[in-house]
Amino acid sequence: MTGRFPIEDVSPVVSCGRYPAKAVVDEPVPVSARAYREGHDALGCNVVWSGPDGEQRPFTRMRPGEPGQDRWHATIRPDAVGSWTFSVEAFGDPYLTWQNAVTKKIAAGQGPEDLANDLAEGARVLAAARELVPAADRARLADALTALVDTGLPLPQRVDPALALADLLWEHPVRELVTAGEAYTLWVDRKRALFSAWYEFFPRSEGAAGGRSGTFATATERLPGVAAMGFDVLYLPPIHPIGRVNRKGRNNALTAGPTDVGSPWAIGAAEGGHDTIHPDLGTPADFRAFIEAAAAQGLEVAMDLALQCAPDHPWVTEHPEWFTTRADGSIAYAENPPKKYQDIYPVNFDNDSEGIRAEVLRVVLHWVGEGIRIFRVDNPHTKPFDFWHWLIAEVKAVDPDVLFLAEAFTRPAIMHGLGKIGFTQSYTYFTWRTTAAQMREYCEELVASADHMRPNFWPNTPDILHSSLQHGGPPMFKIRAVLAALLSPSWGLYAGYELFEHVARPGAEEYLDNEKYELRPRDWAAAEAQGRSLAPFLATLNRVRRDNPALHQLRNLRFHEIDNPALLCWSKHDPETGNTVIVICSFDSREVQWGNTTLDMPELGFDWHERFTVYDELTGTSYDWGQRNAVRLDPYLQPAHVLTVRRPVAPSVPTSAVVEPADLTVTDVPDDLSGGTAPTTPAPTAGADTTGAGSTADASTGAGLTTGAGTAARSSAPRPSGPRPAPPRSAGGRSAKPRPPASAPTDAAPKDDRWTS
Repeated sequence: MTGRFPIEDVSPVVSCGRYPAKAVVDEPVPVSARAYREGHDALGCNVVWSGPDGEQRPFTRMRPGEPGQDRWHATIRPDAVGSWTFSVEAFGDPYLTWQNAVTKKIAAGQGPEDLANDLAEGARVLAAARELVPAADRARLADALTALVDTGLPLPQRVDPALALADLLWEHPVRELVTAGEAYTLWVDRKRALFSAWYEFFPRSEGAAGGRSGTFATATERLPGVAAMGFDVLYLPPIHPIGRVNRKGRNNALTAGPTDVGSPWAIGAAEGGHDTIHPDLGTPADFRAFIEAAAAQGLEVAMDLALQCAPDHPWVTEHPEWFTTRADGSIAYAENPPKKYQDIYPVNFDNDSEGIRAEVLRVVLHWVGEGIRIFRVDNPHTKPFDFWHWLIAEVKAVDPDVLFLAEAFTRPAIMHGLGKIGFTQSYTYFTWRTTAAQMREYCEELVASADHMRPNFWPNTPDILHSSLQHGGPPMFKIRAVLAALLSPSWGLYAGYELFEHVARPGAEEYLDNEKYELRPRDWAAAEAQGRSLAPFLATLNRVRRDNPALHQLRNLRFHEIDNPALLCWSKHDPETGNTVIVICSFDSREVQWGNTTLDMPELGFDWHERFTVYDELTGTSYDWGQRNAVRLDPYLQPAHVLTVRRPVAPSVPTSAVVEPADLTVTDVPDDLSGGTAPTTPAPTAGADTTGAGSTADASTGAGLTTGAGTAARSSAPRPSGPRPAPPRSAGGRSAKPRPPASAPTDAAPKDDRWTS
């Protein structure tokens, strides 16, 4: 039913209010609605919002959006975990109605006699406002009221003090005919629900030797290395006993050998089920010590929740009714044709649903009691959605800090549906978006879904080794890490990524010698010492994420135009702090790519004509930028620019004007693109190399060559004017592939015969 004033299309609202919208503590949450009224009198809108404590938060007025669209906007910032409510109110604003009428009539030449009724109406409104404004402003309002009714004053002196109250009466309006809209719910999680960096490893592989499993104690030794890369969530595959019946062998072989350890996802054996720890890993006390050691390194442990059973799980004998019995009397094992999982029995939630629900809730709360606050849920799309809706609500009623990540690579409607019913984060199609156009379209879809679905971007998992990583060489590992870490507030990767592990099982998109089925110890320290590790680069990405609040958000992701389809340009801007990050990333791991940006300057917090300094976090070099900038990316040096914006300051001494270079083509490329115009002096930062990060001297020319972002930061010699020679070209007409100088570090493993084109 429509109230005095219609209020429509309120946002954020999920499924017409059936489910709460999502936010995190201190996240700017945009609230909008369409509201309008009859006639020409002014309308106002405000948000009424209350926290989990039931207390109403301060009056929040909404501002009108695009003229003629009747859409109103405000931003709220919830400050506590739990269930919030909000609604939109519309009201008649007599002050704005009066202000609009009086200013138009005065401009039309009307005098005091013509405006007598208007001046009286203004006095009525100011009198009504006396109890609404703060005490410190009441004297100013009283003076304006006195002037307005003083017939001895000239008209401007009577009216001007009242018109000067516009800002005050915007924040503290006189409201008439107040109409309340429907109330909606907003669930607010802790900040890690939106911003997190995940790292997955198998504890049984850490410290494994001679075919003997690693333990929580040996896995603890790996924690400093994970923390040094800047990750803050450590995800463990299932740590429970592994079934022996139908156990899989290496590389998913149907028959296991006597020393094969089996898949951790085949949960349950004689030692116990989902509430038990595999005895090879240690005891419950060892697990608690591991959690404490991780916390000391700034890592929160996430646990796998896989609701499936090995044939020898205790549930199979104690509750056979919880499973599906086939026509021949056998229990059905899991299948995803043509894949078969003979070592796993799926739970049938339609058989004794109350008993299954009670047991699963008990198991989850058991691990919550052990200190786990994050669960990565295996294949949630194969279980009933009403079950998850119930379970997540029950767990959050006990501990609202618990988070759930949905591992579901399935149809879009299902993935979005899981987000709506309560899952905190979601795996995505990121892995299969391999062009700039595909990635942009998908990310724009995710931003539009931010009220109910928070993405977590993973370049790899134990099950997924995309062909781009199999054949793209070390530069592709950098490219996918940049995209995952800087497009999404949450990202993660599976151990071995930093060692460029890329060999797939023939005909499959998964690893050869898959760690799901065998122990796989790695010599992390030796790889780093020999320069065969991407760990330093990952640490840089996570540092940039941590240090720039703009990257902690999803709703602020904006894409900018660039004239090369192999490049993607995007930014994130935080209006509150002014922090702005611009990223240009190549999707080509083999060829140098050039491009010219056309930045949407207002999205960066600038006017169209302004210029500013950008600092490349990967190379330590600064550049002077504006709306249009030329970039050059060499995948063998750095395949991306990660630029933090430095706001302009007035120069202390006159400087020569910098001329923006013309747009570039492959056949007309200056010798110094520098990510834009000529480089300025690098911004002073701790430990920054003022000649450009990673620069080395060219013995023949003496020029400094940057080896970080693929752009040359030359000496102070003046640049020659006019066109530059085209890059070397091969006989076939394509640009010859540039190669880094022999001494240039690539922060990547050298190419070897295993890499294929």
